Amino acid sequence: MKSMRGVLVACAVLALAGVTVEAQAQQAKSAPNIPGLSKQPTAAAAAALMDPGDAVLLLLDHQTGLFQTVKDVPIRELRANTVALAKIATLAKMPVIYTASEPSGPNGPIMEELLAAAPGAKYVGRKGEVSSWDNADFVKAVEATGRKTLIMAGVWTSVCVAFPALQAKADGYRVYAVLDASGDVSPIALDATLARMTAAGIVPVTTNTVLSESHRTWNRPDAAQWGALYSELVPNYRAAAESYRKAQEAAK
Repeated sequence: MKSMRGVLVACAVLALAGVTVEAQAQQAKSAPNIPGLSKQPTAAAAAALMDPGDAVLLLLDHQTGLFQTVKDVPIRELRANTVALAKIATLAKMPVIYTASEPSGPNGPIMEELLAAAPGAKYVGRKGEVSSWDNADFVKAVEATGRKTLIMAGVWTSVCVAFPALQAKADGYRVYAVLDASGDVSPIALDATLARMTAAGIVPVTTNTVLSESHRTWNRPDAAQWGALYSELVPNYRAAAESYRKAQEAAK
């Protein structure tokens, strides 16, 4: 009996080893090649960071009426970060999908500067559904991209972001929630939502994180365009860049 049990255990170990090797080989095949890096990341390291080539930016209910209820982030920063996200996605060639449940109601129209930042963005109007993931047209638009990483931001965080984030995560998507391009009715609402989303495996990030993970290296032909986005998003970085440029000019 003991010898038979040992054989079964050995077979199980070998089977698991085979599965592990196969899984690692599959991961290696699917790991993206990132131009400009002196060392390509392993499959595990690649999976630890966002892959812009697999990502879709979802902007949910950035409506001017809802902005008036936001209490956890200054509205100027919320709007500026949302615009920056749209520009990041455009430069990184991510699809951008934006939506509103009732743009003609008290929630108000979508912020007007959004289309200028992402002229190729796709708009999906909902039929009153609170969660965008409950709207068939919205989910079809996401599925049509063929991408499995969702970067979400919206107003309110506890509803318009959390609901579809939780549902999409349950449906097998990798989900990032951009907190400083989202807004909620109170800091407590944000804290409770953050706990709920992270417990479900949703990754909280900031706009600057999305920028840096999409950019990844200065060793690229469009480095100046990425530098401009950093300067726009982070005023202190712009000051540093200006000081450096002036010092370089003075040294010549």
